[in-house]
Parts: sequence; C-alpha cells; structure tokens
Amino acid sequence: MSEKVILTNMCMVYDGNGNILVQDRVDSSWPGVSFPGGHIEPGESFTLSVIREIKEETGLTVSSPMLCGIKQWTNEKNERYIVLFYKTDKFSGELRSSDEGQVFWIKSDELFNYKLSKDFEDMYRIFENDILQEFFWTQENGEWRKYIY
Repeated sequence: MSEKVILTNMCMVYDGNGNILVQDRVDSSWPGVSFPGGHIEPGESFTLSVIREIKEETGLTVSSPMLCGIKQWTNEKNERYIVLFYKTDKFSGELRSSDEGQVFWIKSDELFNYKLSKDFEDMYRIFENDILQEFFWTQENGEWRKYIY
C-alpha cells in the first residue's frame, strides 16, 4: 500500500553560546515563534532542502545540518504530513527576515517567554533531547492523541 506524503523540514540553528535562532511566523494558519523551515521540493535532497529553506528565510547559509527527529500526522486530505527536524551550529552570512516572519536570536532559556506556534513546546523537546526522536499525532476513536517517542 502507498500513501500521499507531504515532506517538510525545520531547523534549529544555534551558536554554542546558549542562543537559538527563531522565527516569529506571520502565517495565520500557524502563527507564533518557531524554527525556520519549509517544504521539500519534488526530487530535492532532504539536506539540501533544509539548507535552501534556511537561506531563503534567514539569509544564513547553514552547513552540516544533522537530522535529529521527526513530526508526523495524517491531515484532513488523508495525506501523511512529515516534518524532518534538523539542527546545526555551523552557519555564515548576515541575518535577515523574510515574508515568512521576523527572525532573531534569543537565549534558549527565554524561549518559553514568547508566544510559541502550536505544538512547538513539544517539538522543542525532540530538538533538545537526544533520546526523543518522534512526535506523532494520530486519531483514536475520533479523538486526536499525541505520542512522543
């Protein structure tokens, strides 16, 4: 059996001094502070897609992004929606915001002082904990249930 899949990515860029790069998203369907990222184009390498998305949304060129987890669910069109989580502390360039939202550095311990995008607190756990690797939403008996593994 096969299913339709939508592939996306998200990347936590950090500087090694306790700062992380965040984006205050302007998309009304998913507003709030999150990490930058976006859709993987057909035929595009997963790694190259995250490098491209970070460049488009932040102006920074990242290198050596490491896959650190996934989030997935099945949407209302019965498509599996997968977000590949990456992180890196290797970057160059000049920070600039895009039409996706303002990007800025914050201290990681101040993250929860901001209005976060939906589910971001749970997603952040995956980025920060090497033991956790998957955030999964599923419907059971008509109710949404989340699992974090």
